[in-house]
Amino acid sequence: MQMTTGFSLFIVGWSIVLVSLMFIGGFFMFRKFLKSMPKQDGKSDLDWQDYYIDQTRSRWTEEGLELLNELVSPVPQLFRDVARRSIASKIGQLALEEKAETISTELIVKGYIVATPKRDHKWLIAHLESKQIDYTPYKKYLHTEA
Repeated sequence: MQMTTGFSLFIVGWSIVLVSLMFIGGFFMFRKFLKSMPKQDGKSDLDWQDYYIDQTRSRWTEEGLELLNELVSPVPQLFRDVARRSIASKIGQLALEEKAETISTELIVKGYIVATPKRDHKWLIAHLESKQIDYTPYKKYLHTEA
């Protein structure tokens, strides 16, 4: 019994797809592993995220949480929770550094800009403008070079 050329191509194509998906999954698992590795202070990036979120949980208002959800809405659904936690953590860190009693709109916008990777700042600016949010006080944190 011989394999036809079409079936052989299907097997080769399917093998390439499976290996590619395994590499992509492995990449994201490795990134998560690196974030969970303890740094010099004994805590990992994920530990610090949890710390900042726990320390500032009571400082969030309903309006602040709604704004945060609006700001992370362009992120694909699959990654939205991770982005929300990462941004909320950065906002919490800024709130603790500034000793803020409540998390204000200004802190949310600043934390959103600081927590967003530099490669995404072009889209971040477009999203802030579409929401009619003034980001001019935080232009020093923006890097829009392509």
